[in-house]
Formats: sequence, structure tokens, C-alpha cells
Amino acid sequence: MPVVVVALLHPKPEHRDEVREILTSIVPKVHAEDGCQLYSLNEDADGFVMIEQWVSQEALTKHGGLPALAEMNVALKGKMAKPVDLRFLSPVPAGDPSHGQVRS
Repeated sequence: MPVVVVALLHPKPEHRDEVREILTSIVPKVHAEDGCQLYSLNEDADGFVMIEQWVSQEALTKHGGLPALAEMNVALKGKMAKPVDLRFLSPVPAGDPSHGQVRS
């Protein structure tokens, strides 16, 4: 079963542009990982929102130990206003599945 993750990242204001560059640089690397169905970087007034979908919990777990994430964590050190807020989501069936669920 696919796993959906939302990561909320809040950079310190003076590091926002640098954090954007770090995040955009890892996206292609994560896209190439086995099991990645979606890895979408978005931005709002508070920072960045990464929306992810993985084919399975196993693929997500593997992602956590691969170089792209490790590189990102090292590069972000000292640049964040608070820790990354990770949300692991489960779909709630409602309405038309073609419009009501994240899908690959």
C-alpha cells in the first residue's frame, strides 16, 4: 500500500533562499530512488512543504537511509528555525477516488 508523507520545513528567514537551493538540489536524486512515486517541493509563507508518496513503507524506510536525505540533513544544519515536522498520512475514502486520493 502506498505511503504518503508531508514534511513541513521552516527555515530561518536569513537562510530561506539557501534552504530552497538545498531542497531543489536533492529532488532529482530522490526521484531516482526505487519506490518514489511523488516527491513534490512546494512553498508557502512559512517555508517549504514536501509532499511524498512511496510505493510501500519499505521504500520509505530505505529512502531514510540513502545518501540524498543524509546530504540534505547535513546541508540544512543550523539553517532551520525548528525541526522538520513529518506527517505520515493514511487516506480516508470519500467522494470520487480519482479526485480524493493522492495517486501515482
